[in-house]
Amino acid sequence: MDQIIVRGNGPLKGEIPIAGAKNACLTLMPATLLTDQPLTLTNAPRLSDIRTMTALLESLGAEVASLQDGEVLALSSHALTSHTADYDIVRKMRASILVLGPMLARDGHAVVSLPGGCAIGARPVDLHLRAFEAMGADLDLRDGYVHAKAPAGGLKGAVIDFPLVSVGATENALLAATLARGTTVIKNAAREPEVVDLAQCLRRMGAHIEGEGTSTITIEGVKSLGGATHPVVTDRIELGTYMLAPAICGGEVECLGGRIDLVAAFCEKLDAAGIDVVETDRGLKVSRKNGRVRAVDVVTEPFPGFPTDLQAQMMALLCTAEGSSVLEERIFENRFMHAPELARMGARIDVHGGHATVHGVEKLRGAPVMATDLRASVSLILAGLAAEGETIVSRVYHLDRGYEKVVRKLRGVGAQIERIKETAADG
Repeated sequence: MDQIIVRGNGPLKGEIPIAGAKNACLTLMPATLLTDQPLTLTNAPRLSDIRTMTALLESLGAEVASLQDGEVLALSSHALTSHTADYDIVRKMRASILVLGPMLARDGHAVVSLPGGCAIGARPVDLHLRAFEAMGADLDLRDGYVHAKAPAGGLKGAVIDFPLVSVGATENALLAATLARGTTVIKNAAREPEVVDLAQCLRRMGAHIEGEGTSTITIEGVKSLGGATHPVVTDRIELGTYMLAPAICGGEVECLGGRIDLVAAFCEKLDAAGIDVVETDRGLKVSRKNGRVRAVDVVTEPFPGFPTDLQAQMMALLCTAEGSSVLEERIFENRFMHAPELARMGARIDVHGGHATVHGVEKLRGAPVMATDLRASVSLILAGLAAEGETIVSRVYHLDRGYEKVVRKLRGVGAQIERIKETAADG
């Protein structure tokens, strides 16, 4: 199993290119199912989840070609050979459910496995299904699969009022509504940049959409969509993660492709902690020149609030801040699993339910630690960069789901970091 070894080594300097957003790309790829014309996505990230979505689309009969070392994806769905998304592929990735809307809209039927097998309960999938029912689809849940049929003549426009904000359900409803007859209004829609990116791509394909980025999106259905070329939006979580590297270690790093509007709430907290962020022609320049960072309180919220996916990395920064910080996690339960591992490095963290209080210490110490999930793994790497001595991070396979070439990118700005395994591989 791979390990990453990090040695604390002072300030960083240079630039880090930021990849396209995984969550945006996973949403854009199923849009190919809406048309028989080619869809080309540029600035695609090279991650294992993208390979899983590729395998899923290919199992339905779509063609996916990876060009320019994986940064360009050329997709074509001129003839689907299957309308069944199998459990074996779906179980690997929640985003698989996003093939349901497009197949239902284009061909009037689809069979998709539920991501979590057969467990019933508070499933986020319920919101997706509620949207399709509003558009007239007939849904039957049996043996862990959703069997969906559109009414004769195809899906109908509808008012879809989500009881709570769901990015995935907003995206699935948006995909389906592009080919529905009449007008669809999505209320309490997610406002994330990934949703905006999807709407822009669908518009390039000929869809009639307005209101993306607000809580009400209106879609006028069209008879068919065409091909398009679309650049995947910058990954705001990767951006935030690498912005924290100079914040934790000191120095100055320019994150290429970064924009403040993607991470505004996060930038506000960095500013309060005493970190400088400046927008340049090429991206965002982040620097910390003076002494320890200041403690700040953080509450995770849906976009445009502070992202839950940057909470673990922010905690790593606050471990060495002056004073005490409180982090409140409102999006996911059990999202402080990294806290005990940071504590092994000398951090002082008290966790009570959805709150974590971090008492800043002068210095973290290197230690053997274990990654529990994707964001935790990168937070431990960041902490290791600022710690005295050597930190060995185990179970780093989580990283490969969300970050490409971490080792190469951090090394490029002067970090002492390497990835080791039985057979040599690029980090």
